[in-house]
Amino acid sequence: MNQTNENLNNNEEVIDLGSYFNIIKRAKWRILSFATVVTLLTIMVALTLVPKYIATATLLIEAEQAKAVSFQEIYGLDSNKKEYYLTQFEVMKSDSIAREVITKLDLKSHEDFINKPSVLGEFKTLVKEVFPFLNKKDLPILTPQEKNDREMLGLLAIFKSRLVISPIRSTQLVNVSFESSDPKLAALVANTVGEVYIDNQMRAKMGITQQASTWLNTRLSQLRIQLDGSEARLQSYREQQKLVDIEGIAGLATQELEQISQQLIVARNEQNNLQSINRVIKEYGNDNIDLLGSMPEITSHQVIQDVKREVILVERKLSDLGEVYGSKHPKIISAKAELATVKANLNKQIKGLITGIEKELNRITRTVSALERDLVKIRAEYQDITRKETQYNQLKREVETNRNIFNTFLSRSKETEVTSDFSSAAARFTDLAYAPREPSKPSKVLIIIMSFIVSFGFAVVMSFVFDSLDDTVKTKSDVEGKLSQRMLGLLPYVKTPKNSFFPIHAYLDEQYRLFAESVRTFRTSLLLTQLERDLKVIAVTSSSPGEGKTTTSANLAMSLAQMGKVLLIDADLRKPSIAKRFDIPVFHPGLSNLIVGTEQLSECVHIDEQSGVAIMPSGQIPGNPLELLSNARFSEVLDILKTKYDHIVIDTPPTQAVSDALVIAQNVDSVIYVVKSDITRIKPITAGIERLFEAKAHVAGIVLNQVDMSKRKDEHSHGYYDYFDYSQKPEQSNA
Repeated sequence: MNQTNENLNNNEEVIDLGSYFNIIKRAKWRILSFATVVTLLTIMVALTLVPKYIATATLLIEAEQAKAVSFQEIYGLDSNKKEYYLTQFEVMKSDSIAREVITKLDLKSHEDFINKPSVLGEFKTLVKEVFPFLNKKDLPILTPQEKNDREMLGLLAIFKSRLVISPIRSTQLVNVSFESSDPKLAALVANTVGEVYIDNQMRAKMGITQQASTWLNTRLSQLRIQLDGSEARLQSYREQQKLVDIEGIAGLATQELEQISQQLIVARNEQNNLQSINRVIKEYGNDNIDLLGSMPEITSHQVIQDVKREVILVERKLSDLGEVYGSKHPKIISAKAELATVKANLNKQIKGLITGIEKELNRITRTVSALERDLVKIRAEYQDITRKETQYNQLKREVETNRNIFNTFLSRSKETEVTSDFSSAAARFTDLAYAPREPSKPSKVLIIIMSFIVSFGFAVVMSFVFDSLDDTVKTKSDVEGKLSQRMLGLLPYVKTPKNSFFPIHAYLDEQYRLFAESVRTFRTSLLLTQLERDLKVIAVTSSSPGEGKTTTSANLAMSLAQMGKVLLIDADLRKPSIAKRFDIPVFHPGLSNLIVGTEQLSECVHIDEQSGVAIMPSGQIPGNPLELLSNARFSEVLDILKTKYDHIVIDTPPTQAVSDALVIAQNVDSVIYVVKSDITRIKPITAGIERLFEAKAHVAGIVLNQVDMSKRKDEHSHGYYDYFDYSQKPEQSNA
């Protein structure tokens, strides 16, 4: 199942090239006529076109222009950058260059620059002359200068529209092209544009150089005064402050400040040590010699260490003698006396050292105070020196800056004086323009060919557009694709005499054998497609009047009469036409009489001798046709008729006009829907078919009526008939 759906989708996506070809084929004469007319008009216009000549000169834009002295910065352009060349190209296209060329060559007198009145302008002038009241607007009064300016603007517009500046890619070359009806003028203007551009660039650069020289000289005198003033202020300050070597003085002060700071640090460290020792001495007391003697600050003194060594030596000596002699021995006594003397000396030295520490603390305290006073003084002197040095350096920098600026301007001033009368060309010609021998445009043959191709393509496209906008039914594919209905057959368009109807017995007339064959094909298709149904009662309807449903139902009845007994009923109780078409008297009883029961069946039926079809006209037109058809009596009548006839064909009113056809469709076996080719639109057809479906009617299919076979010789037409198409002089068609 999925595979089947995919195949269907693929089939739907296939582009039907044949249908497009048929559209072109149907509109071939209109397409060719349109293309031919447009081409002829183009030929007429092309013959009036004035040939245009284009002359081209080639310039080389110099990247590095020769200079007597290099001072590129003055010009403000860097020739190594891409923007430089783009700027030069725009300069060539500028109004100033164009204006100078126009004036130099007096182009306003040339015919190419004389404004020719346009067709629209001439028409406006004619209208204003015929209707002077339309020209109420007062024209402004222009001065001669304003007139010249307006004239120049017009000339500039024409000139720039003909001038083309085209740089050659990846080179320094540029093509200057000009278009004119005069080949000599085209070459002259192209060369003149290059010459004017070169002259303008040289004049501009020389002017810039001279302006720079004048400005530099003026500025130089100001800078000289400024430099002299700064030098005078520096010298005055040096004399006022009596400065000889400010750098040396500042260095000496810095060195002295560093020395005093270092001495103060050493003195403070010594003071801190002595103060800590003095605090310990005061804590122990001056008389506690033993404790004071054990202090690291005391024991570390060199004199104390020497005395202690002597004490240790005497004690060792006494110890040695004690091992040999007794306590009363003179040597022992002498050694004890010596030990007492040495210890006394140690105590004396300790006391002396303590007294010296106090004196040293007083001295170092005085030294620290003196150094602090000297440091404050030298700092003040140093700050004064640095202030003088800062002011001196500021004045000195000002002098140096002014001197550098002055020297720079002096150098540039000398350069500009030397080069003010020299400037090389910004560009040069590599190829001059020459008068062309052949016009560049217009290519009349190409214009004519293109006009035919474009007009032909436009006509083809418009044919597709008009065909897509045409929502009428024309072919079998329209019936099956747009309406999703089965096509039972098509009836060809047959011309009939003016002010006359299509013959109702055309099916039996040898003159209309093509039409008869189409009816037989339609009959065969109907019977074959409805084999599964009991096809007894057939209703024929359409969307609107005039689509040929009466002719279709009558001819279908005639074709079925060749196979059995057939009854043709005119169920259009509002506007009946079958009685008139078959020359049946208007007062002949018919369907309405039979339903009401005022007449018998035999009295309501008329036998057509030529075709053998039994015809039941509408009878007396009732006041309430819809109610009459909705009556159960109508169904009973049809049931009776089914027993007497093999086929019953009912001609019904249109579906869009009234609802009679919907009521009748509920009582028949199948409904045939007649569509007039190229006339009836899809929307009313689908609306009518939908109404039949809503009424639960069985729609057998569509009959396409009045098909113009001269326009429909495609694959959908073949198979329904294969007869020679008849040419009829009368104009009116079957209805």
